[in-house]
Parts: sequence; structure tokens; C-alpha cells
Amino acid sequence: MSIWHQAPTVESLNAMSKDTLVEHVDIRFTEVGDDYIAGTMPVDNRTTQPFGLLHGGATVVLAETLGSSAANCCLDMSTHYAVGLEINTNHLRSVRSGRVKATARPIHIGRSTQVWEIRTEDESGRLTAISRLTMAVVPRQER
Repeated sequence: MSIWHQAPTVESLNAMSKDTLVEHVDIRFTEVGDDYIAGTMPVDNRTTQPFGLLHGGATVVLAETLGSSAANCCLDMSTHYAVGLEINTNHLRSVRSGRVKATARPIHIGRSTQVWEIRTEDESGRLTAISRLTMAVVPRQER
């Protein structure tokens, strides 16, 4: 059973990223399943730190991008939206090149909060980081 209020597509998710940080660091949404969203990010001069390793902050940007996008796809966006409340990332393995892939899956989808787990892997499928993202669900207010 799908968790999406309105099923997202890879194309619609990528289109929303135009002219944002997401586009700048070349995060690409690559897959949507019944209960997950996946995407990739390059390990290059835009995303590495001075020692040539994938920057931890870039990994967090990837995780929050996927988790936040997924969280909002679970909502009726005409009445509510989700914003990041807290993110925690454990960096487990360094990456020097290629593209990393991350997958966001829900742990909890509630009326006022959502919790997402985002697993980031290198091109060999080795776990490089694991993140937990808590989202606040906020009602839209008329202006």
C-alpha cells in the first residue's frame, strides 16, 4: 500500500529542485516506490571538504532533501506542509569519488510529526551514513 497522498514522480521531484541548492549540488531524484524516495549526489568539488572526502554537511543536505520531499508527498499540500525539526546523521564510511545514493523511508507518519530514516550508500552499496529526520507537520494558514 502506498503512503503517498499524491504519488510523486521522479520528474516532478526533479522539476521542483530547479534553481535551488538541490540543483546546485546536482542531487537527482532517481526512484519512487510505495514507501520510499531515492536519489543520488556526486562526490566532486561541490560536495567535498578540503581533504577530498565527501563533506558531512553535503550528506546531510542529501538526507534532508529526500526526507523532506517524501514527508511533504504524504500530505495534502493544500492544507498542510512539513518542515524540518531535527536531523541527526552518523557518518560511517568516507567517500572520495563517484555518486552516493540515499533512500528515505518512514519510521513514523503522524498528524503533527513525521520521522524518516535515510540510508546513504557508496557506489558499491556500502553504507556510508545513516540519518534520522524529524519533520513538523504545519497547517497552512490563509493570509
